[in-house]
Formats: sequence, C-alpha cells, structure tokens
Amino acid sequence: MALPVPDGKVRIVPSLLAADFGAIGAAVEAVSSATDWVSVDVMDGHFVPNLSFGPDAVKAVKARGRVACDAHLMVERPAFFAKSFADAGADVVVAHEEASEDPEAFLAALGRRSQAGIAIKPKTPVDRLLPFLKRIDLALVMTVEPGFGGQAFLSDQLEKVRALREAIDRSGRKVWLMVDGGVNAETVALAAEAGADALVAGSAVYRKPDAAKAVRELRRVAQDAFDRGRKAVR
Repeated sequence: MALPVPDGKVRIVPSLLAADFGAIGAAVEAVSSATDWVSVDVMDGHFVPNLSFGPDAVKAVKARGRVACDAHLMVERPAFFAKSFADAGADVVVAHEEASEDPEAFLAALGRRSQAGIAIKPKTPVDRLLPFLKRIDLALVMTVEPGFGGQAFLSDQLEKVRALREAIDRSGRKVWLMVDGGVNAETVALAAEAGADALVAGSAVYRKPDAAKAVRELRRVAQDAFDRGRKAVR
C-alpha cells in the first residue's frame, strides 16, 4: 500500500520501536485492521545513542502488503542510507535537518524513489524546516529528544506544529504534518488540535492488551481535536 495523501483524516502511525523486535510481522498484523501506516525508526548509534532497525525491517513490513511504511532516519548520513530504505520499500523516507549531511544531499539522493520528509528535533527552530515545504511530502516535529522510546511529551513544541500547519495551508500543497514522541491518550489531542494529522504512537499502542483497539481510540480522540482546531482557524 502506498502512503495516503493528506485528506483531513488523522492517522495514528504505530511505531515498531515499541513492538517485539522478534515479531515485526505480527506487530504489523496486530494494527493493520486499524491503520494504513506504520513507522520504522532507524538509529545509527551516532546521531542518536541507540541502534535499531535496518532496511530489512521495512521489507518485513511491506511483505504484509496492507500498510504504508515510513523510515525515520535518525542517522548522521541520511543521503548515504536513502536509497537502501527506498529500495526496501519505504513509502516515505524522513531525514533530520540537523544531520551532518545537508538535507539537500538527502533529497537529491532519494530523488523519486520514495516520498521525502524532513524532521526537526526539539531544540531546532521551525524556520529551518520551512524552506523545504515546497519540496517534501511530510514535515515531522519531534516532541521528545530522538533516540529513546517512552519519553514525556514536550508541550512547548506545539507552537512549531501550529506554525507548520499555517505554512502548509498557505502553500496549498498536500504535506503530512507529523508529531512523534510521547503521544498518548492525553497528548494526542494537544498535537492534533495544533494541526498534526499524522501522530506516531509507540507505547500507547504496543503496551496495550489490544493494539488495534488502542489505535482506534487514539484516532477518535485525535480526529475530534483536529476538527476543532481546523474550525477555530476558519
């Protein structure tokens, strides 16, 4: 399945970082009735201190055939890795603006193999992401410091989400606005009302007895909040 186009319907994007690494296929199956999109976090031990998935995790997701998959590259050299994850089947590959390689190099390396996203960390000003909106398919605001799951949501990042929502709306382009980090039953409404329409959730999905039910409940809360936020700015 290809990455859906933004359509006013909020997506809850389960993060496989919170799932059982030895049963990625089962983790995808557990949520595939409730979502059309999952996220693979890629860590190199340099840009962030941890190590995690490689291209084979994306292949395992796509082998299930029923969900889109993003590859969130928390790596120093996203241009070097872009082709590998695109070739593995990632529908969108996301690189960090703060990586040692210029984002332009990443975008050039990725080309049209997959859709492209740019992410920013909590301490990065939103202005550094704005110039890329005319060329990317997804803008990602980290609401925790990248590298570890289970952190608390940083509510001061909501101003960035609002600024990006305004900029995306002005552009007229179909760009996903994603929030990743500390998303749970309480914070999902804050992020969605601020304008995020793709919300990555890890522990709030995979630490629940019924992962699909957890996704549906988060989506219901998020959609209501997103709709409220859209009405407030009209």
